[in-house]
Amino acid sequence: MSETPKKILYCRCAFAQVVPEGVKNEVLERLCDSGVSFETVSDLCEMSARKDPRLEKLIDSEAPVQIAACYPRAVKWLFHQAGVPFPEDDKIEVLNMREETAEEIANQLLNK
Repeated sequence: MSETPKKILYCRCAFAQVVPEGVKNEVLERLCDSGVSFETVSDLCEMSARKDPRLEKLIDSEAPVQIAACYPRAVKWLFHQAGVPFPEDDKIEVLNMREETAEEIANQLLNK
């Protein structure tokens, strides 16, 4: 029996602009060049503020999810503020583009 493939969620941080531009751009470029499937959103903060119903669909999956965004505690809080329960298991991993390098993030997303 094969493993369920992971789901990758990439936040562009378009409105808050707290993630360094170079890191965001390089991670996105490496994801695009890799050929792996991923989903991108313009800004998780804005989605949370609007209580966007798509937030639940982004993490409601049998597959493990990796989220390239901001501080893990901030991402969890954004989902909580939008009324979306954030699983407290190891199914979801939040990668911090504010503190890690683009290479570190891309390697984790692409399992290198």
